[in-house]
Formats: sequence, structure tokens, C-alpha cells
Amino acid sequence: MTNHTFDGIKQFSEHNVEFWSARELQPLLEYATWDKFRRVIEKASEACKRSGHSVSDHFSQVGKMVGLGSGAQRTVEDFRLSRYACYLVVQNGDPSKPVIANGQTYFAIQTRRQEIGDGKAFASMVEDQRRLMLRGELTLHNKKPSATARSAGVQTTLDYAVFQDHGYRGLYGGLGAKDIHARKSLKKSQKILDHMGSTELAANLFRATQTEEKLRRDGVQGKRQANQTHFEVGGKVRDTIRELGGTMPEALPTPETSIRQITRDTKKSQG
Repeated sequence: MTNHTFDGIKQFSEHNVEFWSARELQPLLEYATWDKFRRVIEKASEACKRSGHSVSDHFSQVGKMVGLGSGAQRTVEDFRLSRYACYLVVQNGDPSKPVIANGQTYFAIQTRRQEIGDGKAFASMVEDQRRLMLRGELTLHNKKPSATARSAGVQTTLDYAVFQDHGYRGLYGGLGAKDIHARKSLKKSQKILDHMGSTELAANLFRATQTEEKLRRDGVQGKRQANQTHFEVGGKVRDTIRELGGTMPEALPTPETSIRQITRDTKKSQG
């Protein structure tokens, strides 16, 4: 990674629409030459077209002025990339580059947050609405060990509690569920997921869903290996947050209002 982060090089158009310069994204993704990076952009553009999106809406070709050694300037090719275009560029990048792997995890988290609420709908939600939706997703996922987890040996209630704790320890830098509970100054009856903001919930949801994918994909067998897999996935999500200059989950603020209170207030307003 360079000293810049992905969101650190974000720009806004004259119409206040966010975009990224391909020329600025190139060094961030550690491509030494424009020609090599342009080939990645071409692959990403084709992927955009195949997905049914308008390429011009996401990949806008523009010129960029650069300085020459003599003090003169010349115009070079550049692209204004949407967030979705950046996602496709990363997905089509060289997977052997650690920065590309981290970028793929980052965009998977962001995309998951968008998908949950049908994109624009989620983006327009206020924080409490986002928390409710993400918490609902985690509730469904955490209700009981999935068939994948059970086939890996995570079967009893105690097994699942230990399995979950390993995931937390990976994501929270060694802090388990009890540690996080204490850090948030919660009462014994309060659940830590009810006292997370949308960013923290999204990271946990991604940790949970990607662990399930990895358990199934790798055919993990045995509780010990399943626990280790959950810990490693949590750690990978943490590494990505660090690489991108984000706030570690344990350092994120605890919302003043719990999910349970928001739910009660919502029911009252609807009643």
C-alpha cells in the first residue's frame, strides 16, 4: 500500500458525484506502468458490459495534465472511475499482489452493505435503519450453526460459542466476546451486536459469511480447524481495514441507542 488510502484519493465532480482517477489508482494498486494497468481497466470495462451496466456511466475517458522534466505539461489518457468501476478493476487485477487481495476484501465488504438494502435504498438510510438491517442479517446468520459449520464439526451450543469467539478474536485483535462486552461497558443481559454501529456490524457480517464460504470451499473438517478458519478470516478482514487506513472495530464508538431500543421505538411509531 502507498501512503494514500482508497477513500483518500476520492474526488467529486462538479455535480458532487464521487469518482476516482485511474492514474491515481494505478500506483495505489502497485502497477508500475500505465499500459499494464490499462489492460486491467479494459478487462474491467468488459466485465461491466457483460453485467448489463452502461460502461460510460462507470468508465469515463478523460485527459489529465502531467508535468514534464522541462517544466512543460502534456495531456495523458485517464479515466474517471465510479466506485463500481474501481470494484471491477480490483476484481480483475493481479491476485498475487497483496494489495489486490486486500482490495477485493474491502470491496466485498462495501458491496455486501449495498446489496443488503438494494443499493440506493441502503445508501439513503439513516444510521439506525442501516443498523437494524445489518443486525437482522446477522441474527439470521447466527441463529444456529449452519449446515456448513455443522458438517465441519460445530454442532452443540458450546461448540458454536467457541467457534464464534474465534471469529471475534481474529477480527478484534485477540479480544473475545467477553472482552468486547466489557469494552463496551455492557450489562450481562445485553448483546454486543445490539451495541454496534453499521460499520462494525458490516465487518462482522462479512467475517461471518466469508467464513462459511471458506468452510464449504475448503471442505474443512473438525472443530479445531473450523475454529482456526474463523480466526484467520476475522484476521484477514482486520488486516484489510488496517491497510485501508480504517478504524479498528474495537475502537469504533458504541452507539448510544441499542438495536433493541430502536426496534421498540420503531414499533411504537408504527403502532
